[in-house]
Amino acid sequence: MRLARFCTTCLLSAAVSMFASCGSWHMSSSLGAGELPSNVASEEASFSVERVTGGLEHPWGMAFLPDGRILVTERPGRLRLIEADGTLDPTPLEAVPTAFARGQGGLLDVALHPGFNANRLVYLSFSQLGGRGAVTAVARGTLEENGLAGTEVIFTSNGQTSHTRHFGSRLAFDTDGRLWVTHGDRGERDLAQDLKSHAGSVLRLTDDGGAPEDNPFVGQRGAMPEIYSMGHRNPQGLAIHPATGAIWIHEHGPRGGDEINILEAGGNYGWPVVSQGREYASGRAVGASEAAGMTPAIYIWDPSIAPSGMAFYDGEAFPEWRGDLFVGALAYQLLARLELDGDRVVHEERLLEDELGRIRDVAVGPNGFLYLLTDEADGGLFRLVPALQP
Repeated sequence: MRLARFCTTCLLSAAVSMFASCGSWHMSSSLGAGELPSNVASEEASFSVERVTGGLEHPWGMAFLPDGRILVTERPGRLRLIEADGTLDPTPLEAVPTAFARGQGGLLDVALHPGFNANRLVYLSFSQLGGRGAVTAVARGTLEENGLAGTEVIFTSNGQTSHTRHFGSRLAFDTDGRLWVTHGDRGERDLAQDLKSHAGSVLRLTDDGGAPEDNPFVGQRGAMPEIYSMGHRNPQGLAIHPATGAIWIHEHGPRGGDEINILEAGGNYGWPVVSQGREYASGRAVGASEAAGMTPAIYIWDPSIAPSGMAFYDGEAFPEWRGDLFVGALAYQLLARLELDGDRVVHEERLLEDELGRIRDVAVGPNGFLYLLTDEADGGLFRLVPALQP
């Protein structure tokens, strides 16, 4: 495994490190259109980078509409529409739920219902202000010309804390129409080992926000029925394997110890009892390296790259990449390409390091191009296309 350099900003203090690696603090900006890398020769395929659009304020998630348009969330609380030709509609969509946009909170991920062509349902995750602080919530509404209609909150976490970090919040629908939601520990690490709290878990919901009857903790006294797995710190990557249907996630470690995990029903992934990371201030190890009854990660980054966004490549534009896993990185501002052998990561290649900025989300478009969102005050949507021919 290739290891990254230590990021000096991540060593300034506990608070600054936390935000530099997995939150909203940042120090770079996206490149101008004339500076974009072209004819990049990676180990397996050559590509060029195209800017689809700029002018996005801390974009977080994206979803591709059947007509070629793209929905993009902005963390301050706006849902934007990018036309098929790459033009950003200057007017945000209406009737979006009010997000608590502070710290790492705000309007976060977006996903389409599997039956979107018939029902036009759009799902949004966001941080919602409550009595004692903020929680992770999920809303849905019907997409119309100028915005959403009938917007309703279908799930509200009970993982409420006064902290403004670790909301998690990736969304994905599986082939059975179940909605998966990642949920961070909300800055209170012990909640990740408490089944009475949604914090520090991955949730599996019905499309209307309920708990499926076959979830692993349904009927267990004191346990939240929506929980599928526990022991997670701050998962910001979620992808469903296109061949096996397995749920893969990645999550931020503290100072080191970012993880990729493959979820099993009722699995405990260790945080904070097990971790490969260290305390920000003291540098001491957090927990043990392993423990009975806790599932080890299949891959570790140490030092941390601060991963965010994840996608399996199954498109046609880059046949050499088919089956690879792509992960964006915030602190190291790169795109990691991971080669797999079954459930094992056998090789990592790092692309675009320090070229675009903080890569917040990664997705494969219907055209087979790889799309990236950069988390900047003037962020952009970029895409990787086959290299220009001389």
